[in-house]
Amino acid sequence: MALIDIVEVSRRTGLAASTLRYYEAIGLIEPLGRRGLRRTYDPVVLDRLSLIALGRAAGFSLAEIGGMLGPDGAFRIDRGALAARADAIDRTIRKLAALRDGLRRAALCRAPSHAACPTFRRLRMAALGRAARAKR
Repeated sequence: MALIDIVEVSRRTGLAASTLRYYEAIGLIEPLGRRGLRRTYDPVVLDRLSLIALGRAAGFSLAEIGGMLGPDGAFRIDRGALAARADAIDRTIRKLAALRDGLRRAALCRAPSHAACPTFRRLRMAALGRAARAKR
């Protein structure tokens, strides 16, 4: 088994060595030893890091991702959690698409100023309503 050191893991993943050390500190990855002063890893660490990257991109917390990584190296992924996250992403996409469409309509508004544009006023009020709901 050819071990890879932290510099190589960083190069292959694009993650800073400090991120790798942090992931190690919170138990997401584990080095196998050291080569000089550098940590060394089993190449399967790249699989774990790819799952961590996917989880982060999907909006999972590091704690949630940690629950998906078994100590034996196997992934323990809850399909229901994946479906729920996909549903949340769908809701976000719909909200962002509506916002995008409203901004495009406001950009085309013929009113003399955005303050006088009914579309832009509706967007502002909708944003205010979202801000108020988020504080609750």
